Amino acid sequence: MREKLDQETRALLGVMDSLGAPPMETMSVEDARQALRALFESFGGRPEEVVRVDDIEIPGPGGAIPARLYYPAGDEPRPGFVHLHGGGWAVGDLDCYEADQRKIANSTGAVVVAVDYRLAPEHKFPAGFDDCYAAAVWVERNAARLGIDPRRIVIGGDSADANLSAAVALKARDQGAPALALQVLIYGTYDIQSTGTASYEEFAEGHFLTKSMAEWFQELYIRGPEDRGSPYASPLLATDLRGVAPALFLTAECDVLRDEGDAYARRLREAGTPVTAKRFSGTIHGFASLAKMLPVHAERAFSEIGAAVRTLGV
Repeated sequence: MREKLDQETRALLGVMDSLGAPPMETMSVEDARQALRALFESFGGRPEEVVRVDDIEIPGPGGAIPARLYYPAGDEPRPGFVHLHGGGWAVGDLDCYEADQRKIANSTGAVVVAVDYRLAPEHKFPAGFDDCYAAAVWVERNAARLGIDPRRIVIGGDSADANLSAAVALKARDQGAPALALQVLIYGTYDIQSTGTASYEEFAEGHFLTKSMAEWFQELYIRGPEDRGSPYASPLLATDLRGVAPALFLTAECDVLRDEGDAYARRLREAGTPVTAKRFSGTIHGFASLAKMLPVHAERAFSEIGAAVRTLGV
């Protein structure tokens, strides 16, 4: 069942199996949030030092949006990286992703603006998406005082938040702002109308993110069937992708979301968008955030992100 996994990933899943935790989709939402925090505490990377961290609030459509700024060493103006944390639109927060946010700052040399957008099911689509778009617009408008080069603004995230990042990039194209230099899309979901791809069937069970868990998160996020067809919920369904920001895709070989990542990368290329796509063989969804057990995959992921952002404008 797990024959495609490398040794480190198989060992990680073995440890997870031994813990005997119930499937996340059988939990209450609050218990699922606690479970993700515990997972990151056990298997996440060690937070790196950065020069400065500031907690701020960004004006948003539903009120103030909490956010956290991470400043790496280096001279201003730096790139700006609007980071959207993972967690199926419903779990996860800035503290869960503290190590990742610091690692992105140091690897890219960018000011990271981590956005604590509204979560489902308390706030269903499009609330979280609206917060993320508002935050990206605010970063561009306030780039000078943040020490950010407005020509080098990046948006990115993993899993459901690669979905949000792709949707923000699409709306930025539609609205003419913000001017994004890059979208970083890490093992994302781009079509929540379908879970019928070959990768969904092959890795439906036993590979961390299961098919039933993905479907549970989708149901928490959307208000009804009509939301699934919105390009801001399912960017892969957009009829026209011309003019969308360049993209870096990171996908995992043994992930239910792998094939829709490949499909979205292909659609962007066909629309004339510069795309770099990297598949991580032998591993699973979430590898970049599980650095304690998957250090080689995680380090490579942040190196790829760092190289892509540092070469912007060069």
